[in-house]
Amino acid sequence: MSPELISPPAAPSSLQAKKVYILAAICLAAGLAIGFVCGTPGSAAAAADTASATAASVPKGPGGGHPVSLSDMKHMADQQAAPLLQQLKANPVDTKTLAQVGAIYHVAHQYREAAEWYGRAVQSAPGDVALRTSLATSLYRAGDADVAIAQLDEALKCDPKNANALFNLGMIRLQGKADGRGAVAAWRQLLRSNPDLSPDRKAAVQQLIAQVTANLNSGTPAEGGHSNGGH
Repeated sequence: MSPELISPPAAPSSLQAKKVYILAAICLAAGLAIGFVCGTPGSAAAAADTASATAASVPKGPGGGHPVSLSDMKHMADQQAAPLLQQLKANPVDTKTLAQVGAIYHVAHQYREAAEWYGRAVQSAPGDVALRTSLATSLYRAGDADVAIAQLDEALKCDPKNANALFNLGMIRLQGKADGRGAVAAWRQLLRSNPDLSPDRKAAVQQLIAQVTANLNSGTPAEGGHSNGGH
């Protein structure tokens, strides 16, 4: 799916801070947008990923010009979700379908609607950690960093070692709450809990930890202050 980037503050005070912002944006593209690790096959989150992949391409205007407006994307998401909503009339608590609807609205940048549907899916399957992590991502994109963190905390009660939840918790603390220390703590827990993490993902987390820690030690503000990713 198309990567989503969170813009850094307008005027970081040092080159080191800029490096942190750039790396954070890259990791958010791989982390918050599509998940740091893949959902378990057959899980509700995997169903959401399938729906996201189907809706991934942002439509262009006539002649392949500028992307369509958010209102147009909302309309197209409504159309895509319509058959799934019909299915939900027969079974309103079908977790897989609820997650698919949430994914459709998230890809269309309709984060409030996405969070609503993901929230219903979580009510249906409260122990699905990957699904609750998807809910947290939509909540964060909608501007609710505190609620997103609360959802990730709930997810980690069920699975304290979950790499995706820990990675996203760190990113939201860094970008949404200007909490570099909290971000580093989450990422260190991720590395401790997942010794078999792939080398490239491990290196990305280690680099984030090193750069954020360096900024904290130097007194340089290295955290983003935004609570959402914007549209």
